[in-house]
This record gives sequence, C-alpha cells and structure tokens, in this order.
Amino acid sequence: MTSPSLPAAPEPLATEVFDSHCHLDIMVGERKASSGDQVALAAQASGTGVGKILAEARAVGVTRLVTIGYDLRSSQWGARVAREHDDVYAGVAIHPNEAHAATPETLAEIERLAGETRVRAVGETGLDHFRDWASHEDQEASFRAHIEIAKRTGKALVIHDRDAHDEVLRVLADAGAPDVVVFHSYSGDADMARRCVDAGYFMSFSGPVTYKNAGYLREAAQVAPPELMLVETDAPYLPPTPHRGKPNAPYLIPLTLRCLAEVKGMDADELARVINENGERVFGAW
Repeated sequence: MTSPSLPAAPEPLATEVFDSHCHLDIMVGERKASSGDQVALAAQASGTGVGKILAEARAVGVTRLVTIGYDLRSSQWGARVAREHDDVYAGVAIHPNEAHAATPETLAEIERLAGETRVRAVGETGLDHFRDWASHEDQEASFRAHIEIAKRTGKALVIHDRDAHDEVLRVLADAGAPDVVVFHSYSGDADMARRCVDAGYFMSFSGPVTYKNAGYLREAAQVAPPELMLVETDAPYLPPTPHRGKPNAPYLIPLTLRCLAEVKGMDADELARVINENGERVFGAW
C-alpha cells in the first residue's frame, strides 16, 4: 500500500495564528506509528524535522504551536523540545487510552514536568469510550488525577473526549474544573457547545469541522463565541478538506481557520486575531 503524499501549502494568512494541538514526536518519527496508520507513516517517511515543520508553518502565518503529550515518554520529549525551540510549547499527560499506566510515580513525573515554564498545559487527558484499551474506571481515576495536577500547577487542562461527552462534563463538575479547560478537537454538537459556553470552557476545532458530513461541528462552531475558540491540527492526524487521507501538519491550519471564519461570518484575519488573544489566555504569555 502506497503512503499518501504530503499536501500542498495553502494560501498564507495575513494575520498570524497558532496551532493549539499537534504531535511533533510522531511527525518527526521520534515515535513510530502502527503499520496500518498510513497518515502518520507518511509524515514520518517525509524525513521532516522540527525546524522544517516550524519553517513551513511560519511561511503561512502559523507562528507557534503546542506539542501534546499522551504518555510519559512523549511528555518528556515534548518538554525538552519546547525548551529547545522558542516557538514550541508543550502539554504533558497520560492519554485515557493509556490510563492503566497512570501510576503514582508516573503522575508525579507528569506534575514535575507541568511545573516547567515551557510546559503550558496538562493534556491530553480525559475519557475515551470509543476504544477499550483502558477500563472506564482507570480512565476516570487518571482524568481526576490530571484535573488536580492542572489545578496545583495553574496550567490549562486539555481534554480528549471521544464518545464520552456527558461523562467528561460530569467529572469536571464533580471534581471542580481548573480555571482553564480546553476541549481538544471538539467533537460535540451544538447542545454540548452551549454547555461548554455556560461553563466557560474553550473549544478547539480541527480538520473535521471542514468535512462535508460534519454539519453538527459547524453548528457547534456557530454556537461557540469567538472568545472561547481555538484552532488546531492534531497533526499528523485529522487533515482538513481537501486533504483527507493525507498527513496533517501545522502549515494546514489556514484551511481550518478559514472554514471557521466562514461559519462565524467573520473575516479570517479578525478570527485569527481573536484566537491569538485566546491563546495567551489559555497558555499564558508567549
């Protein structure tokens, strides 16, 4: 099976913006994708390094990015890369699919990393009821532990929510949410968006909002006020239209942002400006 090629760069944005969620380690081949994951394999096969990813992103107006951890190794790697690159920041966490590995010792290291200056988020954490790689009990226990880490360190909580909308909102309400909560790759409908707005949670939209069959996401984006919106790639996954099936990368952010601007009836430059302001509210001063 032939791996998909890398997409062409879109028209640059006139106003800079940032990618709130990507996985640089997978893109550069630090972590190997599974043999069936053609998007990630193609990204790794490109031989792209962090410097090249940043340069390609800057060329289209994407000037900063947050690389997100999903286990201890990726969290440690992301924190190190953030220390080495001025325009890279990190999130650290144990993914809900790896919740069985969220031992007290591992969580203590996640908290230590979360205290670093260049680490701006605790995530991605949350609940995944689509896959059964970790029990629901282990996932909830890990999620609650990460919520407490975010509160103790004063960092944003970045949530992975897959087929678990009501449960995620329940845990947040019961545990007491941190000051800043971000729903990564927002996947809820308009009704859930209203609940997020009421709670003051940020919604970060990714490539699927551009898909023809994802009208419910565009309806949610209509509900979301600009001051609670972020934009992301989840690279190398979830590329925007017209690049489904190809590797994603931060330089494709303009496609998703322009779709969101059209949905909101806003100028893309104005939406980029607001999202940049949101970035500093979520992740702190760049």
